[in-house]
Amino acid sequence: MNTISPTLEITTGDLATDERLSVRLKRVAGESGLDRPIRHPRIQKSGLALAGHYYGVVPTRVQVLGGTELSYLDKLDPNARGAAARAYFALGLSCVVLTRDEPHKTLVAAAEATGTPLYVSDNRSSRTINALHALLDERLAPQTKLHGVLVDVFGIGVLLLGKSGIGKSECALDLIVRGHRLVADDTVEVRRRQESILIGTCPELTRYHMELRGLGVINIMELFGIASTRSSKRIELVVQLERWVPTREYERLGIDDVFYEILGLRVPLIRMPVAPGRNIAILVEVAARNQLLRARGHHAARALADRLDRSLRQASLPALEEDDEELEPGGAS
Repeated sequence: MNTISPTLEITTGDLATDERLSVRLKRVAGESGLDRPIRHPRIQKSGLALAGHYYGVVPTRVQVLGGTELSYLDKLDPNARGAAARAYFALGLSCVVLTRDEPHKTLVAAAEATGTPLYVSDNRSSRTINALHALLDERLAPQTKLHGVLVDVFGIGVLLLGKSGIGKSECALDLIVRGHRLVADDTVEVRRRQESILIGTCPELTRYHMELRGLGVINIMELFGIASTRSSKRIELVVQLERWVPTREYERLGIDDVFYEILGLRVPLIRMPVAPGRNIAILVEVAARNQLLRARGHHAARALADRLDRSLRQASLPALEEDDEELEPGGAS
């Protein structure tokens, strides 16, 4: 299962009332537009729009007007101020946030006339924008659902993938017994944060639970304590469990990097053959440790290959020097 969500959006009304928003937004106009969609996690602070330059204005972004923009309106005469406000709010904006205590009456009137939600923030522009970005990054982040198990191993988020019955949950349980932490079993919800970060979480309904064939559903937190679980984790390594096929060639050196793509981002991938007698949990531990080393710039396989290459070159130098001496003028024939 690898289901990518459709285009995400949040309504203006939901944004302003979300408990995770760390600033308070007070609505002063535009109640009829509370169902307008916001589809972009980036805030737009386009002061030029008040001067009649509308190029680049994206209506489905949250628009913020701060002290600089509002001081421009202060300098306009009443007629010009009203015309600028009416033209700005006629763009069909999702909502507008002011970072000044008292909004202009002309802005309130224009917002009410167009049904555009108008809010006043109780914080300055920088704090308000950061708070809105943090919430919108979470609510509007591209997301997908994967059938797998996510475990925190030595601080590395390891996503275990493989066909049903391959032993993903059993491997994760073995890792938990060894002191590592479960994030999600069976269904992993993945969100892409910023440009290069994938965050995996567990659906609220199945959080802390694990299904084991022959044993049923167990609660990891109740069995092993709260330290054996965590609510979310960045995905930094994918381990694909596969049944051992004797005729298949498997990676022996690990010189070339292989990746697994999730939401347009590439994550380091290890294909791990499963066979009787192989302790998969220990191998996953080693893979996590090795990934930590690679992240710090130490690639064991490439380092060994470089040493072998240097050794072979040095071994060939004496033979080349002897050949050169035989070719010198006057040398023994």
